Amino acid sequence: MRKNNNVIFSCLLSFFILLYMFIYVKCNKTPSNEELKAQKFPLCAACKILINSFKKGIERTSREKFDGGDSAWEENKLGSYSKSETRLIEIQEHLCKEVERGETQCHVLAEELESKIEDWWFNHQQIYPDIYDYICIQQTKRCCPKDHFGPQCTQCPGFPDRICNNNGKCKGAGTRKGNGGCFCDKGYEGNNCSKCANGFYESYKDENKLLCSHCHAACDGSCKGPGPKNCEKCTKGWYILDGQGCFDIDECIKSNEYCSKDQFCINKEGGYTCLDCDKSCNGCTGDGPDMCIKCAEGYHKKDNLCINSDLLGRKQQENIARYATYFGLCIATYIIFQRNIYIASIIGLLVGIYISASEYIIAHSSIQDTTANMDILGAM
Repeated sequence: MRKNNNVIFSCLLSFFILLYMFIYVKCNKTPSNEELKAQKFPLCAACKILINSFKKGIERTSREKFDGGDSAWEENKLGSYSKSETRLIEIQEHLCKEVERGETQCHVLAEELESKIEDWWFNHQQIYPDIYDYICIQQTKRCCPKDHFGPQCTQCPGFPDRICNNNGKCKGAGTRKGNGGCFCDKGYEGNNCSKCANGFYESYKDENKLLCSHCHAACDGSCKGPGPKNCEKCTKGWYILDGQGCFDIDECIKSNEYCSKDQFCINKEGGYTCLDCDKSCNGCTGDGPDMCIKCAEGYHKKDNLCINSDLLGRKQQENIARYATYFGLCIATYIIFQRNIYIASIIGLLVGIYISASEYIIAHSSIQDTTANMDILGAM
C-alpha cells in the first residue's frame, strides 16, 4: 500500500512539474516576427502608427528632387517636388515597412485611408499642416486633440493649463475613449488630484500648485509635516511621546532578546541587524577579536585580543626556521666564495636584498603575527 502511494505521489509531482514548465515557457516565450506583425492596436493608436510612418517618409524624401538632368526645368513644368505626386508615391511605397508591431494592421489601414491621405496631400496641407490632426482627428474621428477625451472630445478637467492640477493624467486623453477622470500621481488623491494621499503631507501650496511629500519612515500613515516629530502614529520599531513625535526603539539595549549569543546587535532607524561574531569569540559586543566577551575554544586572550592558542608556537617555529635559512645563506656564501671577494660581495648583496624584501613582504601582510615576532626576538 505504501509503495502504491509513493508511485501516485511521484506521478502527481511529475505532472505538476511538467505543467509548471509548460506555463512558464508559454508566458516567457519571445514573440516571433509574424506575431509582432499581426499585433493589433486600438483605433487611435493604429492611426498614430500609420501617420508616424507617413511622417518618416516625409523626412526621408525631404532632400530629394525630380530625377533628370534639368531639375529647374522639371520644377517649372511639373511643379514643386515637395508636393508632387511623385514624392507621395515614393512615401506610400515604403509606408509601414519599418513598423515592428502591428505592420499588418498598418498596411490595411493605409489602404483604407489612401484617398483621405491623397486628399490631404494635394488639397489641405496649407490648412492642416499636421496630417495627424486632419486624418486621425478630423476625418476618421479615431483620436481627440491633446487633453480631450471621449466620443465628443470633451476637455479634460483643468484644461488647458491645470490638467488634474498638474498632479495626474486625464483618463482617455487624446483618444475617443475614457471618462476624463484623473489618474493621480503617487502621493495625490481626489477627483482632481487636489489633496495629499495618506502617508504624504503638504510641503507647498499656492493658487496654482500643490506639492505633496512623503512622510518620514517612522510614521504609520498620515503626518502633519516632515520628520518623525510630525507623525500622528508610529510604525513598528518606533515609540511615540505626546507632543514630541516618534523616537527610535534601540533594540540592542536588550540584544539578548533579538540576537543569538554568537551574534552582536547593530541598531538602525526602525529596526536592528544581527551580525555574526568573530570566529575567535564565544559571545561578543561588536566586530573583531578585540570585542569578545569570552574566547572560543582553541583561542586565548592576550592584550585584550582572542588569538589562536596554537598560533604563538607555530609562529615561533616559523621565525626560527626563517632566521636559520638567512644565516645558512650567509655562511654558504662565505664558504663557497671566500677565494673571490668580488663574487662573494655580489652574492652577499643579493642575499641581503632577498632577506630585506622577504621581511618587508611579511611585515606588510597578514601572514605573520607581529606579537609572535616580538616573542621570538625577546627569547633570543
